[in-house]
Amino acid sequence: MVQGYILAIISHVSDFQMFKSTTQVCLLVLTSLLLVLQSVSSARFLVIYHSKVRSRFSMVEPYMKALASRGHQVVVVGYYPQKQPIPNFTDVTVEEVAGGLNPGAGVSVDTASEYFNPVTNVIRLAEFGVHSCKAVLSHPEFVKLIKSNQKFDAVIYDLLHTDCFLPLATKYGAVSIGVSPTVLMPWANDPMGNPDNPSYIPNLFSRYSDQMNFIARTVNSVTMILFKVIYYFKSYRPSQEVARQHFGQDVPELDVLARNMSLVLVNSHFSLNSPRPLVPGVVEVSGMHIPPPQQLPKHIQEYLDSAEHGVIYFSFGSVIQAKTLPADKRDAFLQAFAELPQKVLWKWEGESLPGQPKNVHIEKWCPQADILRHPNVVAFLSHGGLMGTLEALNGGVPIVGIPFFADQRTNLANLVAKGMAVKLDYEEITKQNVLNALRTVLEQPSYMENVRHTAQIFRDRPLSALDTAIFWTEYVLRHKGAPHLRSAAVDLTWYQYLLLDVIAFIAAIILLFLLAVRKLITLMFGSKKTTQKKKKVN
Repeated sequence: MVQGYILAIISHVSDFQMFKSTTQVCLLVLTSLLLVLQSVSSARFLVIYHSKVRSRFSMVEPYMKALASRGHQVVVVGYYPQKQPIPNFTDVTVEEVAGGLNPGAGVSVDTASEYFNPVTNVIRLAEFGVHSCKAVLSHPEFVKLIKSNQKFDAVIYDLLHTDCFLPLATKYGAVSIGVSPTVLMPWANDPMGNPDNPSYIPNLFSRYSDQMNFIARTVNSVTMILFKVIYYFKSYRPSQEVARQHFGQDVPELDVLARNMSLVLVNSHFSLNSPRPLVPGVVEVSGMHIPPPQQLPKHIQEYLDSAEHGVIYFSFGSVIQAKTLPADKRDAFLQAFAELPQKVLWKWEGESLPGQPKNVHIEKWCPQADILRHPNVVAFLSHGGLMGTLEALNGGVPIVGIPFFADQRTNLANLVAKGMAVKLDYEEITKQNVLNALRTVLEQPSYMENVRHTAQIFRDRPLSALDTAIFWTEYVLRHKGAPHLRSAAVDLTWYQYLLLDVIAFIAAIILLFLLAVRKLITLMFGSKKTTQKKKKVN
């Protein structure tokens, strides 16, 4: 079929001399082939995105809109409906089940600091996943959707902290696709058979890059196992019970359903995150959320343009509220900014900023990706969140990072290891430490050079991140779940995967051989000694 299509194109070219070179012919054929291979009939997608964190939703939102723009029907269950109707795009809003929490309200700095301990972070994350399961599955709008006669060809899930929605793919006989808004969680590798060797792959909650000494490798190994155990008892088992309550007692084990997932789109890229092996069903789409350049609001554009010595952009993201900084920490930043020649643009959620210096401008909301693209932005003061980190990398801006929880430590560890950032611990925030960190990235050209070099690597791809995600999504649909991408590792038990049975067998053979050799030696020398004793007696 494809060959016939190409020959038809060539047959309509009456005179190949019209092309200046055979390269043009090749480009025509290859482009036509790509269009044929990528064509797929309209499909129906059910997207379950239950995370209340706005930045995580922003990662997957362009992907869902792109599917709709290609003629697919997309039904999205989540907290953030579109402000304006979009063709082929239907929202099922479950915002009112937030359990007293406003998803867009964010958290205070004090609350964020409670998650400094990675173990606490994992426990809370797992518990929140179970809460999301109960809330969404019992929501009237979701129940109405499930009881309707709608059919779906693919179900897309957020892989962050629960598996309770996996039975939906079984219910609809649909392809199962996971989206990870971060580097893969420690518990997300096993279902895909994806290698997660802790000797060089830092787990998401660690503070290490891929360059680990003995102690770091030991801690990384122990915590990786610990986090998987915590997830099993705090999220997996409770989620299994919740799933059975809503889908029936005959629902298969969630880990079995997870192993049937066709595709995982992960928000990572080897230029920033630690390079690691990935099975074919795990595809990196880091930067998928970054929008095309847009015009900045006039007052922000003018503020950035007028910065003779550059601008420092300061934001704690969409979750942590800068306005809740303790007075001593806030004043440390302000006093440091006052001594710098650069202007500062600070995402500050309050109406006013006490003690605000003349060179500091505040905004409640900032078009971050476009700000970080501005040539006058010379540093990004950040919490190390992945979305902002990727936007800074895309814009070629070095970072001073203050990590709080989740992947922020690992993100900054990778940046520091690559010479693109300086880390400043929250407990160490003082005027002088802030000045030292900022002056390091501002006055040492290597930081800007490193981040711009890495930005070139980050952007150098055969397809954009979004186009890559669309291609592989339609690929698994075209090939009915693409079982040929499935790694045989998912069918192995843990001891088979680690070759412990083989090691035990080889060790047993060696042991038996050594015992046999010892026995033989004993018999040989034992019989010789017996003969000598008999001679002496005679």
